[in-house]
Amino acid sequence: MLLDKTKIASFSSRHLYLINPIIHSFLQYHQPFVELAQSQDYKPYFCLLMEIIQVKEVSKFYANHTALNNVSFDVPKGKIFGLLGPNGAGKTSLIRIINQITAPDQGEIIFNGQPLTKEHIKQIGYLPEERGLYKKMSVYDQLMYFARLRGMNRTDAHHRINNWLEKFEATTWKKKKIEELSKGMQQKIQFIVTVMHNPDFIILDEPFTGFDPKNTQIIKDEIMNLKANGASIMLSTHRMENVEAICDNVVLLNKAKVVTQGTVMDVRNSLKDNTFSLTFTGQLDPTQIANIEVKNVAQRQTDTTLLFSYKGNPDIQLFNDPSINITEYREVIPSMQDVFLTLTDNSSDE
Repeated sequence: MLLDKTKIASFSSRHLYLINPIIHSFLQYHQPFVELAQSQDYKPYFCLLMEIIQVKEVSKFYANHTALNNVSFDVPKGKIFGLLGPNGAGKTSLIRIINQITAPDQGEIIFNGQPLTKEHIKQIGYLPEERGLYKKMSVYDQLMYFARLRGMNRTDAHHRINNWLEKFEATTWKKKKIEELSKGMQQKIQFIVTVMHNPDFIILDEPFTGFDPKNTQIIKDEIMNLKANGASIMLSTHRMENVEAICDNVVLLNKAKVVTQGTVMDVRNSLKDNTFSLTFTGQLDPTQIANIEVKNVAQRQTDTTLLFSYKGNPDIQLFNDPSINITEYREVIPSMQDVFLTLTDNSSDE
């Protein structure tokens, strides 16, 4: 039985997200459907189920500078996707292309299985690093203006504005001008502007800048809620601890090129170097242990942690030594901070 393409195409992005895990599992283990998904007739529709954005061999050139050089990656639907890289790596150029502020010189962007066009703008929410609010307008008028600009009717906009202001405990801000608000308050208003029209795809460029730890957590929680409700989110940030906390997948750009991509855990695992950490109490001379290279020894009042790598087969005697009591033994997995620093070493800002 063939699938009805018109019915597949009629699903909204969020309806498709709900069956996304089923489709992924089904395609992985059923070869006829793998072939169907790759066929000329049906590939665009199966892309609807799996990717919100496909960046295909995108390049962007300026007079004396290459901003993007043959960049390709997919943003999975219903996930939080980290767009990472040092200043000057090409992140801003890529975001500008997705927002259709500028166009690629080569390659293309696919949005929900279709070439990106102006028609997709209302399905995208964008929080820029440089906030763009009108300082003299009141909070309510500002939010209503942007809601109407994104096609919402006045009644729905009024309802959503009130809901978001209540969520952020900001109902008393309604009549205040933007310039009367603190930087953190202004950023919350900018966040509401970005998401209140329920976009399918949300781009957040440094969304935590200027927030204290409490408000950073509030924004993180709201990002997770948006994901739970079916939104796909691209997060551009230099704060790798936030990437580890909330991102599912990442791509890392350096000098206009992709240097790594995948799930957060796969990317971290790709840089493992056979390093282990052993915490113990008692007396142990690391120099007497065969087949290990000692990288660091941290002695504390209550215990000692040995950081080492194996040069050959593990020395089983290490774990049978009666003079020590092992409290922790683990492989050291590089953090996203380690990944970032390792793969972008010798980079320079534009």
